[in-house]
Amino acid sequence: MQILSDIDQANNLVELFLKRADEKGDVAFLGFKHQGRWQTISWAEAARQVCLLAENLRALGLVEGDRVCLVSENRPEWCISDLGIMAAGCITVPAYVTNTERDHVHILDNSGAKAVIVSNDRLAQPLIPAIFRTGIAEHIIPIDEVRGYQGGNLNCHGWSTMIEGDAAAARRAVEERLAGITRETTACIIYTSGTGGAPRGVMQHHGAVLCNVAGAAEILIEDFGVEPEERFLSFLPLSHAYEHTGGQYLPISVGAEIYYAEGLEKLASNIEETRPTFMVVVPRLFEVLRTRILKQVGKQGGMAQKLMESAVSLAERRASGRGKFGDRALDLVLEKLLRPKIRARFGGRMKAMVSGGAPLNPEVGNFFQAVGLTMLQGYGQTEAGPVISCNRPRVGIAMNSVGPAMRGVEIRIAEDGEILCRGELVMHGYWQNSGETARTIRDGWLHTGDIGHLDDKGRIVITDRKKDMIVNDKGDNVAPQKVEGMLTLRPEIAQAMVAGDRRPYIVGLIVPDAEWALDWARDRGKKFDLAALQGDPEFKAAVRRAVDQVNKDLSVVEKVRQFAFSDEGFTIENEELTPSMKIRRHKIRERYGDRLDALYRA
Repeated sequence: MQILSDIDQANNLVELFLKRADEKGDVAFLGFKHQGRWQTISWAEAARQVCLLAENLRALGLVEGDRVCLVSENRPEWCISDLGIMAAGCITVPAYVTNTERDHVHILDNSGAKAVIVSNDRLAQPLIPAIFRTGIAEHIIPIDEVRGYQGGNLNCHGWSTMIEGDAAAARRAVEERLAGITRETTACIIYTSGTGGAPRGVMQHHGAVLCNVAGAAEILIEDFGVEPEERFLSFLPLSHAYEHTGGQYLPISVGAEIYYAEGLEKLASNIEETRPTFMVVVPRLFEVLRTRILKQVGKQGGMAQKLMESAVSLAERRASGRGKFGDRALDLVLEKLLRPKIRARFGGRMKAMVSGGAPLNPEVGNFFQAVGLTMLQGYGQTEAGPVISCNRPRVGIAMNSVGPAMRGVEIRIAEDGEILCRGELVMHGYWQNSGETARTIRDGWLHTGDIGHLDDKGRIVITDRKKDMIVNDKGDNVAPQKVEGMLTLRPEIAQAMVAGDRRPYIVGLIVPDAEWALDWARDRGKKFDLAALQGDPEFKAAVRRAVDQVNKDLSVVEKVRQFAFSDEGFTIENEELTPSMKIRRHKIRERYGDRLDALYRA
């Protein structure tokens, strides 16, 4: 397979990109929405800008190993900047667009970034004060115009000037430099969003990402077939390792187009417009999409609802291996009457959607399989490039697993059940944090902090995070993510966090679903005020019934005995969600600890 051979032989990510750009030439590469219309940048033009940016960065005085911070929403310039920084021999330091000034201070100070590329004025507002506070960065490169600022020795360089010059000379200079950049060279420092503590800078080398890309490309090639017009829709933040590898370098490796979504509120329409063949997404989005589809079908009622119920039942039987007579005929009916309509909402060309970043509830996965959309759950962490394993059709998709280890990855289960992995994908360590590096990587094995086992087909089954495991006062272990996942499948509950470490039973913090609460209030002639409703005994009783329904499917030690409402939803802005939509338990406990403690006195 030529694609895999190219990835294996590549010395670095830029070399692989330039090879693909030379092959594709004027073919569309990066798609974006401008003034209501989709436009594209060709492979050749992207390569031209990458090389010019690299040489202009060098002209600013940057040298091998210098760090360049990148703060931008997903857009073509993100990809060009990332590749340009690496082509200059420098190291990309991506930062989340949701970062506060304090977050930027930590990353700039810890990384020692000499330059910063920022997308627009809004993102520059918390960033520029952080640059002045740390006093390390000497250059700022705004992609769009930013308002003027005063102070310091910060030099501003317009984006257009950074992609000007002699393109042929720039390409020659880049190729000479690439000869000294190996798979062992650090490509980027990605700061983990972290469910606890200050973010740590994960040093990903070129080989780590290339190893990941090779494993993912093998799945695409062998299980789905790669065609000339593959298209990825980029939605998750590119500053997250999952999207950086899966949403950027994977499509580059197979010569696919990358289109950039406009945001969550326009994602559904963007999918229909761009008709992608692959997407990488976090479970929370799938949960939202599932809820919307079920709600729309529920409003239609009649035959539509009956078909949906039949499809879900069929998927559940297949997943458990309990098929029955008539399933084949039912499948044909669903394939004609139900699935084409659902597929059309996803553009009609979707080959697979890959879920990662957090555990996917099997019920959600089975739902998408039921409606004719292939769902692959993957697993990994930033420290491993980030993908360690992924489900694939030829092995058999099991929604309670995250699939077998990918190509080039070795897995071992420690005596305490912790999942360990080894291979080129493992980071070189945490930037300027040798102590934490030594605790995380021992004898070449990355200690993931996740608990799990291998099933009879070699697929990884994760039970929980080692550090998140709840141990009650009797010594029983409870996996909180399982309980929380089941709670949030209820239409009444949008988000949940459970607690109970060293306590007699499990309690929960509930965020009611706003749409469900609105319908509930209207049906009873009550004014819709979510905060006020939480004090309504009838409303709390309705949520209690939802919790009780979940409890029926939980063991005695897992049951949620008491719950309280949160003041607001868990969001990135209030620091109770990571950018990859995982809850930050320590932040939620800090805010609601007294409320949770009071549930044991109720």
